[in-house]
Amino acid sequence: MTESRGAIIVGASSGIGEALARRLSDDGYEIGMAARRTERMRQIGSELPTKAYVATMDITATEDARRGFYELTNAMSSVDIVIISAGVASVNHDLEWEEERRTIDVNVRGFTAIATAAMDYFEHNPDHASETDGHLVGISSVAAHVGTGGTQAYSASKAFVSTYLEGLRNREANEDGTIAITTIEPGFVDTDLSLGGFWECSPETAANQIARAIYKERSHAYVTRRWRLVASFLDHAPNWLLRRLF
Repeated sequence: MTESRGAIIVGASSGIGEALARRLSDDGYEIGMAARRTERMRQIGSELPTKAYVATMDITATEDARRGFYELTNAMSSVDIVIISAGVASVNHDLEWEEERRTIDVNVRGFTAIATAAMDYFEHNPDHASETDGHLVGISSVAAHVGTGGTQAYSASKAFVSTYLEGLRNREANEDGTIAITTIEPGFVDTDLSLGGFWECSPETAANQIARAIYKERSHAYVTRRWRLVASFLDHAPNWLLRRLF
C-alpha cells in the first residue's frame, strides 16, 4: 500500500466541498479539487496544509469531466476517497425547462459520470493507503425522501443519487467487492444552495460529521444527525399530510 493518502472532491470550490477539502487536508490527505471556478480552487489549495491539485471541471460536459477526473487521478500519488459534492438547486414552480434540465444535467448526469469513473478507477487501481480498495462518497439530501412542489427536480435528482449509491453498495456486496460507498443526506446547510433555515448548520459542522462517517465507513449518514428524525417522518407520513405540508 502507498503511504500517502489522497482525496478527490468534485465541487470543491465552495460550500460543503470546500469545507471537506479543508477538513481532510487537516487530517493529512492530499486534496484533488474539481469544479468550474479554477482561481477559487487555487486560492483554497494555497491555504491547505497538504499538497493540492486542481482540475477545472464542468460535470455537465460528461466526457470532458471524466477525462479530467482520470487526469487528476494520474497526477496524484494516491486516491483513496472520491467525494461528489457538486450540485445545484432552484425553486421552479413555473416548470421552466431550462431550470429543470440544468438540475438533471448536474445532479443526475454529472453525478453518474463521476461516480462510474470513480468506481472504474478503484476497481483497476486497488493499491491504496486505506484497507479498502477506495471509498466513494455521494452528497445527496434529505429532500430525497419527498417530492416538494417547486423543487421537484431537485428532490427527484437527490432520490436518484441515494438510490444509485444503494445500488452500487448492493453491486459490491454481490461481487464481494471491497470498495466502501457512503451516502450523505444533509438537511439545511448554510451554503448558496440552501433553501431554508430550519436546523441549518455551517459547512464546517457538516464537513466534520461527514468526515467521521467516512472514517467509520458508514453506508449512510444524515447531517446533522437530527435530520434522521425528519427523514423517518417523511418516509412514514401519509400522502395526504405530505401534500398539505409540501
